[in-house]
Amino acid sequence: MSSEWLILLGPVALFMMSMTLTPGPNNLMLTASGANFGVRRTVPHMGGIVGGCFMLYLAIALGLGVLFERFPVLHMTLRWVGSAYLLYLAFKIATAPPPNLKDAAARGTPLTFWQAALFQLANPKAWVLGLALIAGFLPESGPKLINAVILVGFAELVALPCLLVWAGFGMAIGRWIKSDRAWRAFNVIMGLLTAACVILILR
Repeated sequence: MSSEWLILLGPVALFMMSMTLTPGPNNLMLTASGANFGVRRTVPHMGGIVGGCFMLYLAIALGLGVLFERFPVLHMTLRWVGSAYLLYLAFKIATAPPPNLKDAAARGTPLTFWQAALFQLANPKAWVLGLALIAGFLPESGPKLINAVILVGFAELVALPCLLVWAGFGMAIGRWIKSDRAWRAFNVIMGLLTAACVILILR
């Protein structure tokens, strides 16, 4: 690894930690999932976020951002579709029954890998993070594809434990919630907060 990369790794790690640990749609959904299903069952959700962001950031590095600049209707369409999907997810969170039900079907299921990965295409925070990451840290010298893979791969390696913090936070909250009424109130609040992220997408 070149000296240029050794100099970049520290700032990239700090950047990713500051961006990934702050609230956003992914972290709100991870908190709700951790509370309702536990960290272990939330692992595919976390994997989908990491995988989806990896592909998104790599595509941005290879010119996807330029494509959206030339054809704004594509980006606008993606924002509306993403908003609708986020509202659907928010509704599922808000109406989720208490996790202590004996009927597994009634309890619902956590987000899958592919559901979480596809959501990143319309996640405004993921776009902002990806554009800033590529613009600020992608080396200009050397093979662009290899540089992009190294940068994005390292960034997502840093992001994973940050996502785990939010899922663990949710699981800790879940241990304190005892009554069905409190569970329903928690899920409604998390659903409303998730739905409010649509404002960030459509503004």
